[in-house]
Amino acid sequence: MGSHFEPESHEEKILRSLSSGAEYAFEKAEDDGHWYALGLDLRPVAAALKQELFSDQHEDGSWGIGYGLPGEISTTVEAYLELRLLDVPSDTEVMRKARKWIVGVGSIAKVRIFTRIFLAMFGLFPWSAVPQLPPELILMPPQTLVNLTTSLFSRFLMACLQTTTSQTNCGATQGTKIIPYAPSLFELWRKEGIFSWEFGFTIADTALYYLSTAIQRSPTRKYAIKKCVEWVLERQEKAGDWAGIIPPMMNGLIILHLEGWSHDSDEFSGGLEAIDRFMWKHEKGMHLQACVSPIWDTVLMTIGLRDAGIPGSDKCLQTARIYRPKLTSGGWSFEYHNTWYPDVDDTAAVIIAFLKQDPECAGSSQVHAAVEWVLGMQNADGGWAAFDVNNNYLFMNKCPFSDLDALCDPKRLILAIHHGINYLASIQESDGSWWGRWGVNYVYGTSNVFCTLAYSDGGRVETMVNPALQWLKKVQRADGGWGECLATYKYPELADESIKKGVAFLIETQVDFGGKGFSWIEPNFTGTGFYFPLMALGRYSKAMKFDRESMLNGTKE
Repeated sequence: MGSHFEPESHEEKILRSLSSGAEYAFEKAEDDGHWYALGLDLRPVAAALKQELFSDQHEDGSWGIGYGLPGEISTTVEAYLELRLLDVPSDTEVMRKARKWIVGVGSIAKVRIFTRIFLAMFGLFPWSAVPQLPPELILMPPQTLVNLTTSLFSRFLMACLQTTTSQTNCGATQGTKIIPYAPSLFELWRKEGIFSWEFGFTIADTALYYLSTAIQRSPTRKYAIKKCVEWVLERQEKAGDWAGIIPPMMNGLIILHLEGWSHDSDEFSGGLEAIDRFMWKHEKGMHLQACVSPIWDTVLMTIGLRDAGIPGSDKCLQTARIYRPKLTSGGWSFEYHNTWYPDVDDTAAVIIAFLKQDPECAGSSQVHAAVEWVLGMQNADGGWAAFDVNNNYLFMNKCPFSDLDALCDPKRLILAIHHGINYLASIQESDGSWWGRWGVNYVYGTSNVFCTLAYSDGGRVETMVNPALQWLKKVQRADGGWGECLATYKYPELADESIKKGVAFLIETQVDFGGKGFSWIEPNFTGTGFYFPLMALGRYSKAMKFDRESMLNGTKE
């Protein structure tokens, strides 16, 4: 006969529940016996985060989106919120100055969509004033105007924001403004009221808002959210990263949290660990880096060392040559963990580094695949974007991975080069310079174009180079160097003997860091202080036919 078990009595169920609850509470207690129950504990890093924000605040009370840039409303509001979350009282001098600046430039109503979403999740901004991105958009085919095949940043953030803006459990429910435990930011609104004309959106957005509300609990909405989550999870790296940059990583975690994923799950904990790797603690405090650039830094340092005369057989360069994450055939990315999104500029730089390190690499399958990939990424106008072809389709599905024999056709390469030079000619500024997309800025863009034109010939190239040379001489600083600030993106006007002065500047500004060699100080843009000066001096010494071999014999000893 089987054993007979008496069912639990009502009293026994209660006592068992109490015992389990107490065990969980004991497990979560801090070492000194107290409890901290508001999610992730910020106390270990709070002081460093506050110190960083305090030191970066401008005299007028604002914060800029980058070094040397003026105050920006969304960045300043986010910094204000962060300080309030870190328990900085609103009546301190730092907060008073920030508040005065925010209200003076138009108040909180002026912030961008991402800031609106952050604030709305804390119940500090009306959901009705957040532009609508229904999760059903993920179901749209690539042929439609709005879809997830636009560009890297757009498609990833769209998938995340479509889920976030559709939630009713996102910190505060849609329609509510203030939740009890959130720091009120009411003081950042202008006196004339919250619901001013700044909240006006297009008719389409208004229609989407009401439509989204109406289908909130429909099977289609549930299915669309499920597809968004699947899309995001599919693109998470084994190391926990998403796309190797912070915005997708942060929004990916928000999605998982909203969809009920345990913070102890591999996906969520891996995402947190990835973000933690981007934290940088230094003398000014601590901040979260937007991204890291090991591939870019490695190839540029390789190019710099080869330009300086270091032989390609050097052990350090041999190691750098084989460093490569497992990526889609042909392309390289910017970061440590980003197998989904290789980019053209990193891949092109890797090709150059390979050929600098060992010219025989030109015949390797890696270089062939990379060149084929770059050729396939060329836009219809002759130029190249970083991640996408013509910004119309998901490039991972469009790259023409042809047979290696296709690269043996020199006509194809020459045609691509001519097409690219035509594009460069079409975008040259009236003063002769070129705009640097991700470098700082016109000097960077112009110098890179020069490297391209050096391998071309013809009268058209000469007509492009001459005005650019005159521009470079014109903008050289009195100390012999060149430089500009990030503000030249918005204000372009800020932006022989000249070469000798430039070389002298690099020699005079090289400093001893206490190790074996000397380098250059560039505190705000880090890596540029290492490899670009090496490239410049190396190429100059080669052009002047200096005896670099005897000089470098003892470099690695």
